[in-house]
Amino acid sequence: MFLEQTIRRNKALIEAAFELHREGLIYPDSYIIDVDSFLSNAEKILEAGNKHGICLYFMLKQVGRNPYLAEKLIQIGYQGAVAVDYKEALIMMEHQIPIGNVGHLVQIPDAMISRIVQYGPQFITVYSLDKIRKINEAAEKIGKVQPLLLRIHGKSDYIYPAQTAGFLLNELEEIVSRIQRQFHHVSIGGVTSFPCFLYDEEKEDICSTSNLNTILEAAGTLKRLGYQDLMINAPSATCVQTISKMAHLGCNCGEPGHGLSGTTPMHAVSQMEEIPSVVYVSEVSHNFQGNSFCYGGGYYRRSHMEKALVGKSYQNAKLCSVKTPEEDCIDYHFEMPLECRIGDTVIMSFRYQIFVTRSDVVLVEGVQSGRPKIAGIYDSLGRKKAEG
Repeated sequence: MFLEQTIRRNKALIEAAFELHREGLIYPDSYIIDVDSFLSNAEKILEAGNKHGICLYFMLKQVGRNPYLAEKLIQIGYQGAVAVDYKEALIMMEHQIPIGNVGHLVQIPDAMISRIVQYGPQFITVYSLDKIRKINEAAEKIGKVQPLLLRIHGKSDYIYPAQTAGFLLNELEEIVSRIQRQFHHVSIGGVTSFPCFLYDEEKEDICSTSNLNTILEAAGTLKRLGYQDLMINAPSATCVQTISKMAHLGCNCGEPGHGLSGTTPMHAVSQMEEIPSVVYVSEVSHNFQGNSFCYGGGYYRRSHMEKALVGKSYQNAKLCSVKTPEEDCIDYHFEMPLECRIGDTVIMSFRYQIFVTRSDVVLVEGVQSGRPKIAGIYDSLGRKKAEG
């Protein structure tokens, strides 16, 4: 999906990936992250956010909840992380990373609520009164008031399968009334939904969705009820391209994830401000009946994996098509429709979600200066495996 753009815009990363694998420094089923380009992308997004008054929480599930990158993002000025689930929150907490928002797609389990409330996230996203009650109890015990974001769902909104949740827009006033009457150690700080922006292939642009209209209407209701300075959190596809749109439409908070690595769907077809900064490295395992097979482990079923570079180096590599695994099978190998030399390096670049794989994450600095050096190797869940 991103291989051609990566060849065009970040050939140095591909060359470094070949070199590091050839030298035996990294193994198959590794994602290599060009740290310098990743942070350069992040700085561009942050600059746009500051210009337009958009608060930005970084999303790192895509790159395996990586704490090293989280620390770097805090250093350059990001306000905190958005933890897509409680396990990501725990990784951020372990490394003393500020949490901007937790609970959006996956609510905090009851047994962890006290610990996370005590840690002090700027916001906890909620979509049930039961969770609000538990958060209120935890906040009361330590004498604080925990700000909340209400996840709101409208009649025509789109929700991905396995993410179904939200307070109904037409019930918002009653929900607010119950919160005001029953809970005195939480406050309503804003609204959110997902996805608020998506890439539109026909328009060749990242466009707002009906979900955004819903939370803007919800914010209007809250303002009418007396709530001011609301956070209007509008995640998905946050990058330089969307920042000015967010400000124009009335949002004030985004969550760059794939934007940080230059890998939103629009980055595959357009020359955006951010450059691709992640590649997947494998190795030819064997040949069978005219086809070659490389080691798998990093497949994501929405990857749109198409092609790979195969060879000893970038200079002698050949471009091959790749057959994606059947969805009901384990991705032990990826298949290519020609025979290749066993042991050769395989480089791919596709849409990824590293935290749902069994891959390694290899952080490489100095790629752009031609002196690549491994800064650290982590597993797919943000745990360090080796020093650089």
